[in-house]
Amino acid sequence: MDVFIQRVDPTLDLPRYQSLGAAAFDFVTRETTVILPKAMGFIPSNVIVKVPEGYALLLLPRSSLPRKKGLICPHSLGLIDLDYHGPKDEIFVQVQNITDVPVTVERGERIAQGLFVKIDRAEWTEVADHGAQTRGGFGSTGG
Repeated sequence: MDVFIQRVDPTLDLPRYQSLGAAAFDFVTRETTVILPKAMGFIPSNVIVKVPEGYALLLLPRSSLPRKKGLICPHSLGLIDLDYHGPKDEIFVQVQNITDVPVTVERGERIAQGLFVKIDRAEWTEVADHGAQTRGGFGSTGG
């Protein structure tokens, strides 16, 4: 799949897959950022990505982020739509510091990854009743 990408700082590497079996690629942080204790912050990824038609780009935290940095992504994941690629649409990673000390994310560090997923748009057909049996609500399969 060909994807158009623009670097804000051309001296940093493009995002890349770290192994042949990697499903997602790693973003590199554009600048050193300090996140204060219990605070949220935004870390620049250095890229503007034109997501291909029929796809969305998911922004996911690297699995080691809480353990190594004490940071989580409060929204779990980010969604980059195909029309988010203007000149000021650099992708930012929203993080929250869950520690009691400031956390520094260094320029060039990998804290998030991107995953392209195929999408389709729904065409709604409204019905009065589905005629289906009720399962019992949220958590009903847990016994």
